[in-house]
Amino acid sequence: MVAKRLIALDVLRGLTIALMIMVNNPGSWSYVYPPLRHAKWHGCTPTDLVFPFFLFIVGVSMWFSFKKYGEGLTKSGLLKVLKRFLVIFLLGLFLNAFPKFNFEHLRFFGVLQRIAIAYAIGAILCMQFNYKQLFAILGIILVGYWALLYFGGSGDVYSLTSNVVGKIDLLLFGENHIYKGFGIPFDPEGLLSAIPSVATVILGYFTGRIIENSNEVIVAIKKMIKYGVAIAAIGWFWGYLFPINKPLWTSSYVLYTGGLAMLFLAFLLWVIDVKKISNWSKPFIHFGTNPLFIFVFSGIYAKTIIYLVKFTNSEGEIVTGYNYLYGTIFVPIAGNMNGSLLFAVSHIIFFWFLTYILYKKKIFIKI
Repeated sequence: MVAKRLIALDVLRGLTIALMIMVNNPGSWSYVYPPLRHAKWHGCTPTDLVFPFFLFIVGVSMWFSFKKYGEGLTKSGLLKVLKRFLVIFLLGLFLNAFPKFNFEHLRFFGVLQRIAIAYAIGAILCMQFNYKQLFAILGIILVGYWALLYFGGSGDVYSLTSNVVGKIDLLLFGENHIYKGFGIPFDPEGLLSAIPSVATVILGYFTGRIIENSNEVIVAIKKMIKYGVAIAAIGWFWGYLFPINKPLWTSSYVLYTGGLAMLFLAFLLWVIDVKKISNWSKPFIHFGTNPLFIFVFSGIYAKTIIYLVKFTNSEGEIVTGYNYLYGTIFVPIAGNMNGSLLFAVSHIIFFWFLTYILYKKKIFIKI
């Protein structure tokens, strides 16, 4: 079906990046509307859809890009995958280290590292195995991870303090190199929970196959709606036994978010390819064509104005550039809560402008 670039996929990627910028850059973490926060532990908010949607998109893109490497796991294909893995993982380490470069307390994992691991393992599996074999592997990953958490934990095996995921990361890497945002050393992008994230990539890969193997766009959309509803429903009901949980990246979370991603992509295909309503999508296309650049740049920017830029506010206090912008410009305009939201929206516009310039100059930063 697909002989040209999937615009709907670029739009979904751009929407995901824009939402990522919004949830990562509130004016104040004390003033954030609930949908723009992650679930505290179990559960799934709109914010919890950002990361799995991105990995799902990685999987869809893989279906179309891997055809150039021929059948099976070729040497050229493997080298390309390993190169991308290394570059993305090292960029993640750089972002964690910047700007202090305190290697004694350097966090080893993070969003980019999770993307690198899920991409590399998912890519090798998808190049090596056929559709039926991949389906079996998907089942083994999802059920096997459930068994691993159920039998590997202690007490409440899905709780923050008793799950095997955190125990393995602590054992292998030590608490100095693990995220502590939950109040205890626990990394939501750690090593063990990277395993089910591979399944998210595979679901995207299957979706790419559905799109290309359908004779017409509308046929692909109908299939995606059918499978998306079924997959999301299975994930939802499984969640009563194996809670939907982003930090653990539970198997129910994989299916629930993967099904929703499939449905959302089907909706965009219907709007853009069937109804030909696409003018609204241009800013998101700009975001979607340079996702890695904008993610890395936004991370460097945020840390720069937090750690390296200082101002004196009206009360004579020395504050970070981040807090100065929020308190001096956005709070007077819209108050604390809406000012925090306006701060985030303004950053979407700022970063969009950068991607727009790159798009117009036909600069697409890839690895």
